[in-house]
Amino acid sequence: MGTPVFQTRRQFLEVGTAAAGALAGCGLLPATASAQTPAQAPGIARVLIGAPAGGAGDSFLRKLTDKMRGGYATSVIVENKPGAAGQIALMATRDAAADGGTMLMTPSTFFSVYPHTYPKLPYNPEADFAAVSLLAFTNFGLAVGPLVPESVKNLKDFLAWAKVNPDKATYGSPAPGSVPHLIVAATAKLNNVDLRHVPYRGSVPGIQDMRGGQIAAMSSPIGALTPHLASGVRVLAVTGSGRSALVPDAKTYREQGVPITGREWFGMFLPGAAKPEVVTRVAAYLKLALQQKDLIDSATSLGLEVASSTPQELNDMIRADSAEWRVWVKKIGFTAES
Repeated sequence: MGTPVFQTRRQFLEVGTAAAGALAGCGLLPATASAQTPAQAPGIARVLIGAPAGGAGDSFLRKLTDKMRGGYATSVIVENKPGAAGQIALMATRDAAADGGTMLMTPSTFFSVYPHTYPKLPYNPEADFAAVSLLAFTNFGLAVGPLVPESVKNLKDFLAWAKVNPDKATYGSPAPGSVPHLIVAATAKLNNVDLRHVPYRGSVPGIQDMRGGQIAAMSSPIGALTPHLASGVRVLAVTGSGRSALVPDAKTYREQGVPITGREWFGMFLPGAAKPEVVTRVAAYLKLALQQKDLIDSATSLGLEVASSTPQELNDMIRADSAEWRVWVKKIGFTAES
C-alpha cells in the first residue's frame, strides 16, 4: 500500500503557512505567524465514528476530541453510529453542513477496501468527503494457539502444517471482508493453501476460541494479541512495512514472501463541500493535538501509532491503498455477498 510521509513521535509534518495562521488566530501561536484570519469556530462540533463505543478507535477518538475541546470548539463530542458497514456514519457526514461542525473519523477499509467488495455503495470516497489528516495507524498479526504444534515458528511453517492438516486449518478474523481477513485470504491464495475462514464479531471472541483450541489461528490487530503472548499465543507474521515494536521477533508478511503491506489507518474527514479554509483549520488543530505526549502514550496502549498528514497525502494514501486492494480482492474472489 502507499506509504505517506507521515509524522510519528520523532517526525512531524508541517501543515503549512495557512495552518499556522489558523492557530495564530486562535491564540495558539503568535499572531505574527500569519495575517490570515481563520474560519469561525463552531460552538459545538461532533465527530462521527461508524463503530460502537469501547473499541480502540473509539477510545483513541475520545482522547483526541478532549484535546480539541475549548480551542477548536466550545464542545467537541463523539457520536457513535455503528452498523451497515460504516455507512450510517458516512452518510450522516456526507449530508451534514460543511462548516466544520461535523467531522468523521473512519478506518481506511471503508474507503480502500469496501469499494471493491461491495457491488454498490451509496457514497463516493473522493467526491463525498474532504480529506483532512491521517490520525493513527495499526498493524495486524497472525497468531496461533494450542491447536498448532510448537514446532510451527513462522508463516512458512504454518502453511506447511495447514496443507498436512486441512481439517484443522482454520483462522478467525474480526469480520468478513476486514483487512485481517483479506490478508490471510490473500496469503492462502498466493501459496495455494486451503485455509477455512471463521468470521467473528470483533477480535475478543476469536482470540478466546484460538486460545481454547477451537480454531488454529487468529488474524487481528496486534494490540489485541499482545496481552495473550505470556499465555502461549504465538505471532507468526505481522503486517506493515517494518516489524512491530510490540512483537519484534515476528517477521512481516513481506519478509516472508507475501507482497502486501496491509496496514489499517484512521483518518479525519469533512463533508465533501468543505471549503479549503475549513479543512485547514481542522488540520491545524489536529496537528496540535496529535503532538501531545499523553495522547501518543494512550494510543500506544491501544495498539495504535499516532501519525498525521496533509490532506493531499491522505488522498494519495486512499488512492494507493484502493489500487492495491482492487488487485487483491479480485484475486481472492471475495465479495460482501460471498
